[in-house]
Amino acid sequence: MAKDKDDAEKAAKKAAKKAKKAEKKAQAAKEVLVSPLAPERFPDLPVIKGVRFAAGSAGIKYQDRTDVTLISLPPGTAIAGAFTRSSTRAASILDCQEKLTGTQDTDGGAAIIVNSGNANAFTGAEGQRAVDAVTDAVAQALGVPARRVFSSSTGVIGEPLPAQKITAVVDELAGSLDEKGIAAAARAIMTTDTFPKGAGATIEVGGGTIRIAGIAKGSGMIAPDMATMLVYIFTDAKVEPLLLQRILSSQMDETFNAITVDSDTSTSDALILAATGRSDAPAITDLRSKATRQFTQTLRGVMLDLAQQVVRDGEGATKFVEVQVTGAASDGDAHKVAMSIANSPLVKTAIAGEDANWGRVVAAVGKSGALADRDRLSIRFGDMVLAENGWRAPGYDEAAASAYMKGDRLVIGVDLGMGRGKRTVWTCDLTHRYIDINADYRS
Repeated sequence: MAKDKDDAEKAAKKAAKKAKKAEKKAQAAKEVLVSPLAPERFPDLPVIKGVRFAAGSAGIKYQDRTDVTLISLPPGTAIAGAFTRSSTRAASILDCQEKLTGTQDTDGGAAIIVNSGNANAFTGAEGQRAVDAVTDAVAQALGVPARRVFSSSTGVIGEPLPAQKITAVVDELAGSLDEKGIAAAARAIMTTDTFPKGAGATIEVGGGTIRIAGIAKGSGMIAPDMATMLVYIFTDAKVEPLLLQRILSSQMDETFNAITVDSDTSTSDALILAATGRSDAPAITDLRSKATRQFTQTLRGVMLDLAQQVVRDGEGATKFVEVQVTGAASDGDAHKVAMSIANSPLVKTAIAGEDANWGRVVAAVGKSGALADRDRLSIRFGDMVLAENGWRAPGYDEAAASAYMKGDRLVIGVDLGMGRGKRTVWTCDLTHRYIDINADYRS
């Protein structure tokens, strides 16, 4: 009897050891590899005086992983935003939109709190209660009005947000706020991202200096209808809220609305732009002024840099693709064609396989809904014209086209020959890794 018991215990230990080894192996297989398109390092961003960051671990989805970011903004800060138009918007999105409605009282400070691991989307009335609990806790900890606390959530949809886990770490975060903590904040908002995303710029305007620094997260579920997943941009420029909103809105279509990874729009897309007004440069008051043009152009550069980093971190991406459409009947038609190409699974898988299959581009143009004529269409990969006048180009070289496809940065050019409309968008290839990431995202 004793021997049987010993044998059973040995068998159980052996089975447990085998299971643990299998679990460890499976976990290793799921380890995130940094995208081959990632920048070499996180950039050195200008410090925006008065903007402070803290990152911590609340155990929302995983233990011992930074998943909450708190950002404190000084009194006088103007806020602008852009949010998903999804009809299933997350509770935090609805709350931010409501808070940015009407006149802003900028006398008090403001704050942003972000969690990853849970999107707080499709969570009914409980979702708003969770937002209120989190923003009220931040307001109390920082001494700012609750109406000036903006929250964002990203992660799994349909799961109640464990607000108590976030509120439990708010005081700790408030006590560790740091003007130089932006890099840690960029890491804390990541989900399936493989690298933190940051961009910044400094410009001289009217004898003073304006600084801009931004961070973003996004990797999958990227086909924006306003912006990418989560973006936070800070500047010390002096700009009133209404003008700041107009400037931000004017730059969306050619930056965050010009990227796609997988044609899926998130429930949680949010971009918040905060201007502290602490720059020594003159106030920006007129859209037509030289100072406003300088600021807008520089802001656009930061926005485009962040947007393109999201594409470079597309889930499973190995190639960064620029789609240039010209000669459309209108800019709207150009956008339709560009997105049809950029979102086509057949185009994207051909790119992944380094197959110069320009016929798939032809098909994507045809299904776009834009005005097009086969006999006016031309297609190029890089500088090589592959098709023109409704036929394969006389100088088409399959070997050269195939060699071009081996690069990790590609340009697909389409001219419709219908007018002066144009648009450029950015996308990535579609690999099996995308399936690996998303097939068991919740588990």
